[in-house]
Amino acid sequence: MTFSPLLMHLIDSLRCMPGIGRKSAQRIAFHLLERDREGARELSAALAESVQGIGHCGRCRMLTEHETCNICAATGRDISLLCAVESPADVMAVEDATGYRGLYFVLMGHLSPLDGIGPDELGMSALESRLGDGTVNELIIATNPTVEGDATAHYLADLAGQHNVQASRIAHGVPLGGELEYVDGGTLSHAFFGRRVVD
Repeated sequence: MTFSPLLMHLIDSLRCMPGIGRKSAQRIAFHLLERDREGARELSAALAESVQGIGHCGRCRMLTEHETCNICAATGRDISLLCAVESPADVMAVEDATGYRGLYFVLMGHLSPLDGIGPDELGMSALESRLGDGTVNELIIATNPTVEGDATAHYLADLAGQHNVQASRIAHGVPLGGELEYVDGGTLSHAFFGRRVVD
C-alpha cells in the first residue's frame, strides 16, 4: 500500500530522535495529525525557533540563546568549582538533583578514538584555558561510568594535575534502595573498591 509521501516524510523525520523507532514515530505522527494539530504547529514552531536561535555558551558550552548561559552569568555561584559533564542533559540532571552551586564545562561527548572523537572535538583547549586562569580549585569529573567515560575521566584528571587543580570523580555504585543480589557485577565492583571510611 502506498501512503502519503508527506506522512512518510514526517514518520521518517521523527525517527531522528533517540529511542524512537518506526512504530513509535508512526504513533506520534498519527497522534499529531489526528488529535493535536495545534500541538503539532507549536512543536514545529518551537523546533524551528530553537534550531535557529540556540547555540553554545562561550564559557561552558551549555545550550543557550545568549553569548553566556544563565549559569555562567549568575552571581553567587562558586567559581572555584568546575564540573565537567558529557552533555547539556547532564547539567540539567545535576542541577535538578543536587545542591551544586559551582560552574560547568560541557564536553559534548567523550573520548572515542574509533569514532574520531579526540580532545579537540571535546573542547579540551577551552577547558585547559579555564583550568589555567587561576580561578578553579577543583575539577569535578562527572562523566558516565562507561569505558569511554572512564578514559575521558583519566584524561581530565591528568589535565587538571598539569594546572595544579584538584580533580575528583563522582561516586559510582549501588543505587539507593538497591539490593546487592540484583546489582550487576561491574556496578558492585565499582562500589566495593570505591568504598570510603564511615564517619
